Amino acid sequence: MPSSRSQELIITGISSAAGAARIERILQHLPGVKQASVNVASSTAHISLDASGVTLSDVIQTIERAGFGIQRAPLSYGEASVPRHEQEPLARRDAIGLAVAALLSLPLLVQMLGMFMSPTIELSPWVQWALATPIQLWCARLLYVKAWRALRRRQTDMDVLVALGTGIAYGFSTLALCLRLDVPLYFDTSAMVVTLVLSGRMLEGLARCRAGAAIDMLLALRPLQAHVERNRALVDVDADQLRLGDTLVVRPGEKLPADGVIIDGTSELDESVLSGESQYVCKREGHEVFAATLNCTGTLRMKATRIGNDTSLARIISLVEQAQRSKARVQRLADRAATYFIPIVLIIAALTFFIGWGWSGNALNAFLSAVAVLVIACPCAIGLAAPTAVMVGMGRGATAGLLFRHAQALEQMRHVDTLIMDKTGTLTEGRPKVVSMTKAPGVSERDLLSAAYGVEQYSEHPLAQALVCHAQAADIAPLGVMNVKLHPGRGVIGQLNDDVVASGSVSFVRELSLLGDPVFDAVSRAWIDRQEEQGITVIGIVRGQYVMGYVGLSDRLRSGAIRTVKRLNEQGVHVVMLTGDAARVAARVAGEVGIDEVIAGVLPEGKAATVEMLQQRDGKVAMLGDGINDAPALATADVGIAIGAGADVSLEAADIILTHNRLEGVLDALSLSRATLRRIYQNLFFAFFYNGLGIPLAAFGLLNPVIAGAAMVMSSVSVIVNSLLLQRWLPPSHSHVRYPHSGSQL
Repeated sequence: MPSSRSQELIITGISSAAGAARIERILQHLPGVKQASVNVASSTAHISLDASGVTLSDVIQTIERAGFGIQRAPLSYGEASVPRHEQEPLARRDAIGLAVAALLSLPLLVQMLGMFMSPTIELSPWVQWALATPIQLWCARLLYVKAWRALRRRQTDMDVLVALGTGIAYGFSTLALCLRLDVPLYFDTSAMVVTLVLSGRMLEGLARCRAGAAIDMLLALRPLQAHVERNRALVDVDADQLRLGDTLVVRPGEKLPADGVIIDGTSELDESVLSGESQYVCKREGHEVFAATLNCTGTLRMKATRIGNDTSLARIISLVEQAQRSKARVQRLADRAATYFIPIVLIIAALTFFIGWGWSGNALNAFLSAVAVLVIACPCAIGLAAPTAVMVGMGRGATAGLLFRHAQALEQMRHVDTLIMDKTGTLTEGRPKVVSMTKAPGVSERDLLSAAYGVEQYSEHPLAQALVCHAQAADIAPLGVMNVKLHPGRGVIGQLNDDVVASGSVSFVRELSLLGDPVFDAVSRAWIDRQEEQGITVIGIVRGQYVMGYVGLSDRLRSGAIRTVKRLNEQGVHVVMLTGDAARVAARVAGEVGIDEVIAGVLPEGKAATVEMLQQRDGKVAMLGDGINDAPALATADVGIAIGAGADVSLEAADIILTHNRLEGVLDALSLSRATLRRIYQNLFFAFFYNGLGIPLAAFGLLNPVIAGAAMVMSSVSVIVNSLLLQRWLPPSHSHVRYPHSGSQL
């Protein structure tokens, strides 16, 4: 099977969703292009290529032949040294063109305003022509080039509408001037519309840069240099020149240049850039640390284990960029509407001219109305409605510890009816401790813990790790158990000589223990009942065919569990606890946090089926889990949310990752989803309102083309500004957590 690679390109000249859709169609017809997605808001194309198909240069040439430009591919994490808005400055020629157009159109604007004064101000027709011609032939030349290329491909976009409207007005006026016809001239109209369009595109470009401010902020967190021990000397090197295994020295006040493990030193680190937590975290030898976090107090020596694009920060940036490129369902519908919009506008403009001429007998008024229809129609506002809001929302979420893997997750979260929560590691802290135990006659505590240690050391489950830590703290050595097999959700089995050694749930060990002391069996059942009624999880240990004893483990609730469940219920979200723990333990925990529905005793492989059952019963279902045993359920849910990932963003099954490891993050995700979708719907309203109101007014001759041009520009600007207001969104839990600064606010 041929290998594939992905490439991202910055495309210049995309003015509408129709243009983006056209590029997608062209690229998808190329041999070897597996997928092509173009984002009109960020002017980027993400292309997946087969190694056996077209080359990247072929793709670039195809895009350029379609009338668009390729500025450059975005730099990688390790290569970028300046924010992206500095990599994409407004082209100098465009800025000069706008300045020239504004300067030359100023006298024409004075003339237009002078028509409402007494005495009226009127320029000579040839002066009007001299002012309008450079605007039309030089300042607007790119509009005509793009429009011509679009028409050659039998496509229509916003450039075609503007070129037709202004070109017809200018051409008619020039012809009338040369033939000395006694008719009104529209040089001022064509010049002002071009100037407004150019100024609108400059505003759009600046606003698009603002929409990507979150990525720029994350990129700015990277340290540029590192202190590396090489040949017994400490040397300074660029961070992108680090090698795996390098020994780094990080002084107080410096940021860590790579992910790694501390090999010497103790310090407090500010990890808020990744976790959102305001409290410093104490780190010492053996602890894992992450790039871009701030070393606050002591000098550290660390070994680099992940560098460049493999660091946690780089992967977070990659996730946010991928999410911003993706399209929500409402965006796909808007893009589809935009592709049909322009042909419909052309038909309306033609009908306006012919019907208006036939009805009134005045061809000039009908002509002016048709031009106004062409000018006011603005498909770019429709195309920008969703992607700009998604870009800002995704970026704002990243600064608040919310990583959305794709736009559909941001959209679906708003419609969630039921939220399923795992117990261990989700509602609880995931750090259980041994609190009680009961032993069979003749079994010492040391023997019991040694057997448990022998098998549980091979498991990653929090309960297993708690048993291991307890045994290590008591300086107990593990039994030399071999051939260990894990039974997810139930327990662990190993072999010691001819004996089976197992540790797991009560039901699991009872299936294995065929012999035992009847008295201890009765006593242990009563003991287990008391423990479970108190919310304590019980683990049994078996050797041979005998139960050696039981251990009780307790895990504290997360600090925000009760508040989170209460607020979810207040917002109409039904909360369900889904756990593999015993029913009495689950019921006790559910009662403490305020959850009414509990589904207990479910094995990991059965959780996905339970999610499907709740989807059929309740509708949209989200699953909140710790990303360890919950992967099938996370993938099955309409929205999978992983908590407990910390800086590890490699949980492929989750749609949303709460990097700050706080349960309240689900409230933040719900709030951000609703805020973003609200902005999208508002944007679509603005876009359709301008067009729905403006086109009929223009068709009936009630709208001057210049006013129509201003309205067209305002429709795009209002959509982008409304999206940028999402930067003011604050997480519901913001009063408890300090988040990194997200850039300037509107």
